Amino acid sequence: MVVASEVYAARLQVDYPERLDRVTTALRMIWIIPIAIVLSVLAAQATSRVTMVDTTGQIVSQINRTSGGITGALFAATVLMLLFRRRYPRWWFDFALQLSRFSARVGAYAALLTDRYPSTEDEQSVHLEIDYPDAKRTLNRWLPLVKWFLVIPHLIVLAVLALVAVVAVIVAWFAILVTGRYPRALFDYVVGVGRWALRVQAYAALLVTDQYPPFRLS
Repeated sequence: MVVASEVYAARLQVDYPERLDRVTTALRMIWIIPIAIVLSVLAAQATSRVTMVDTTGQIVSQINRTSGGITGALFAATVLMLLFRRRYPRWWFDFALQLSRFSARVGAYAALLTDRYPSTEDEQSVHLEIDYPDAKRTLNRWLPLVKWFLVIPHLIVLAVLALVAVVAVIVAWFAILVTGRYPRALFDYVVGVGRWALRVQAYAALLVTDQYPPFRLS
């Protein structure tokens, strides 16, 4: 593990809104459906059913097989490329970066952090940056094989933080309906959880850095 520096390879910032619309907030779970479908299509897993039949024609068993979709395929391909070639193709990185940005905009809209409907291209009020890695100089070719294990402590902590974040969003929903404002402390916390999750994603899924993610919201 590498000691975290001040600037991590993946960064997230969301502009704090002074006022939020009560109507769009109240109906957020309805408004978000179309763009959520678009995101789910991009990141969806493909599921197929395999049926096993014996010699008499009787069905022995049925097995559901799930593939990882685009994101899973990109992760597997990146692992292999780093392992055997020590390369991280720029166009793979650019796709992963733009998909991460789009996902962050949808997530911010779902968490009531912004009233602006998620764009598939424009940055809007959600600023997500991931540094392109120098694979040969800064990435260990063997580390991707164990990163999933190394981030288990982060995943446990994030699971708890995410549950608290859900409660924070619910409280913020009521606050916005009454005051038109997102309580700043709750806003910073929800953004902080997203920032923490992004660092873990950059380390263990996108594989853009070998710097171990810090345990902090800021």
